Amino acid sequence: MTSNPQWPELPYTAWSETCETLQLWTQIAGKVVLALTPLVNHWWNVTFHVTARGMAKRTIPYRGRAFDIAFDFLDHRLVISTSDGRRESLPLKPMTVADFYAAFMQRMQRLGIETHVSTTPCEIENCVAFEEDRSHAQYDREYVTRFHQALVQSARVMTKFRSRFIGKVSPVHFFWGSFDLAVTRFSGRTAPPPKGHTPYVADWVMAEAYSHECSSCGFWPGNGGFGSAAYYVYAYPEPDQYGAARLSMSEAAYNKDVGQFILPYDAVREARDPDNLLLGFLQETYEAAADLAKWDRGALERDTQGGHPGRMG
Repeated sequence: MTSNPQWPELPYTAWSETCETLQLWTQIAGKVVLALTPLVNHWWNVTFHVTARGMAKRTIPYRGRAFDIAFDFLDHRLVISTSDGRRESLPLKPMTVADFYAAFMQRMQRLGIETHVSTTPCEIENCVAFEEDRSHAQYDREYVTRFHQALVQSARVMTKFRSRFIGKVSPVHFFWGSFDLAVTRFSGRTAPPPKGHTPYVADWVMAEAYSHECSSCGFWPGNGGFGSAAYYVYAYPEPDQYGAARLSMSEAAYNKDVGQFILPYDAVREARDPDNLLLGFLQETYEAAADLAKWDRGALERDTQGGHPGRMG
C-alpha cells in the first residue's frame, strides 16, 4: 500500500450525508441548465465540467446574455457570473436543500434570470421536492475538497484515455442526476431502445441517452450502488460474452448485479502507478466491448504508437 496525496482517501461512509446533499444542490443548478440550453447528443448540454476549483457550466444562454454557474470547492462558494459583468455568490456550508434552493433562486432573480424548473429530484429513490427537503443539510468541507481532488485526478486520466479515440466521443463531464463523472465512446451505429424501465428516470430520457451503440466509463464517488468510490465501464448494447472478458489486472472484475466492470477507487489510489492502472482498466474493457461488437477500430482510434494525425509542424 502506498500513500499518494494527489489521490486522497474518500471513504463513502465518512461523507455519505454530505454527498447526498451536494448531489441535490447540483441538481438544482443543473435543472436551470436543462431549462435554458438546447438538447445536445445524449444530454451533453446539461452536464458540468471539472475545473481547477470545482465544477462548472459555462456560457448558459439567456435572452441575449450568457451566464456561468460554478461550484467552488476550494473557497466553498457557488458563484453565478453574467456576461454583462454582474455576479452573485452563495456560501457552501451546512444548510437544508430547501434553504439552498431558495437562496439560489433568489440570486438568479437578482441577476434578472427567471426560469421555472421541476423541483422533483432526478434518479433518487424516495425523493422530496427541493423546496420541502429539510432533512438533507450536511456539508463537510474537508470531504468535499477530497472529492474535488479525486475528480481532478479522474478527469485528467479519463481525458488522456479520451484523446486516443477519433470517432464520436463525449467530453469528460459530470452528470448531476446520477452524480458521476463519465466519458463515452461511440461506434457510429444506432442502438435499439433500452428494454424495461430504469427506476426514477423517464423512459424518453433513457431513449435519448442510449440511442447509439457505446462504451462508457466513469467514476462514482460511492453513491452508485457499490457502497464505495469506484470506476466503472459498461457497453450498450452489451455484446455476448462481454462479462466474461479476461482483464490483466486482479483489482477489477465484472459485477453481474449492475452489468459493469468495476475497479475500486482505493485500488487506484493505493497503486504504485495510479494512472497506469486506471488507463489499463479503461483500455482493456473498451477493447473487450469493441472487439466483441465488431467496431471498426481502425477508423475510430488514434495511432498512439506512430505519428499524430493532424499535428501542425
